[in-house]
Amino acid sequence: MHGMTSYFIRRLLLVPITFICITLLVYTVIRLAPGGPIEQAKLQMQQAMATEGGGGAAGSENLDLPQEAIDQLKAYYKLDKPIIIGYAIWLGVWPDEAKGGFSGILQGDFGTSYRFSDPVLDTIVSKFPISIYFGLIGYLLTWIVCIPLGIKKALKHRSLFDTGTSMIVFLGYSVPGFVAALVLMLLFATDLVWNIFPLGGFRSDNWDDMWAQGEYWWCIKDQVRHTIIPIIGYVMGGFATMTILMKNSLLDNLGADYVRTAFAKGLTERRVIYVHALRNSLIPICVGIGHAIGLLLAGSFLIEKTCDIPGMGLLGYNSLVGRDYPVLMGIVVIAVSLRLLGNILSDIILAVVDPRVRFS
Repeated sequence: MHGMTSYFIRRLLLVPITFICITLLVYTVIRLAPGGPIEQAKLQMQQAMATEGGGGAAGSENLDLPQEAIDQLKAYYKLDKPIIIGYAIWLGVWPDEAKGGFSGILQGDFGTSYRFSDPVLDTIVSKFPISIYFGLIGYLLTWIVCIPLGIKKALKHRSLFDTGTSMIVFLGYSVPGFVAALVLMLLFATDLVWNIFPLGGFRSDNWDDMWAQGEYWWCIKDQVRHTIIPIIGYVMGGFATMTILMKNSLLDNLGADYVRTAFAKGLTERRVIYVHALRNSLIPICVGIGHAIGLLLAGSFLIEKTCDIPGMGLLGYNSLVGRDYPVLMGIVVIAVSLRLLGNILSDIILAVVDPRVRFS
């Protein structure tokens, strides 16, 4: 027990070091990447001058912001400091002259979105429910489908059922989830085959009004219709991995000595398989619960972009394309924190469900 406690203490002490290394790297890349807010301001000015000039885009390309305006923009976006100082201000360990003291993520201040002009934390938190909705349903469905399928494949190893389902599993492994969602949208959300699902979105535009009017059954059906295609994309992401992991884990345990001993003691086949072997076979899958926390909150930006779901994933994509660096860094903070804590949680789950594990 002492060795396990010291192990988790060391892991916790490594969390802030890892966090600083990752966020500093991302912050540096963002600062050095072209197309930042200064370049965006120049582009907007050139486009405005071209429009006012009646299409004189060629002349507008030679226009530039005055140096005084550039300096003011750099100060406003906190780009006038060296990278390491700017990162320290963002982190909250260096005083921010504009705010008259320490004001960073350590103080709970994630900054203000360039795009929405709202506090970054409020912008991100507002997207949590949508990503959690799809992430949680997708993860639970993956367990409901893959665990029984993996068990059946292990018990019917090398049978026709095993071979046939393996073809489906590997097909699912080779097709990314967002591609599957896109194909399904083309087939069942357009007039190409059968237009029965909406072409993206989280809910219909009048969903709130219909709910306020008491049309609950309509709202439920509308939510389900908007959920089916994205959820298939989410399930496709981990379908093959979890199915094969369940099958191989159960096969390994069925060939172990303790299973043969259980049969020798006269225990029924059902009890040996579904009580002794299955319990140990679920250990590798249970460990992955900690890693799944990041997906539940962060979402999948590819699926959310494909299906136009306004969750965390789409917010991150739009922030990257639109150079909304405060929001992008806020998402990085949350994603990194969840991944680091998820890794520790996975170790804790492993220690709880597998008494053979000893950390030292």
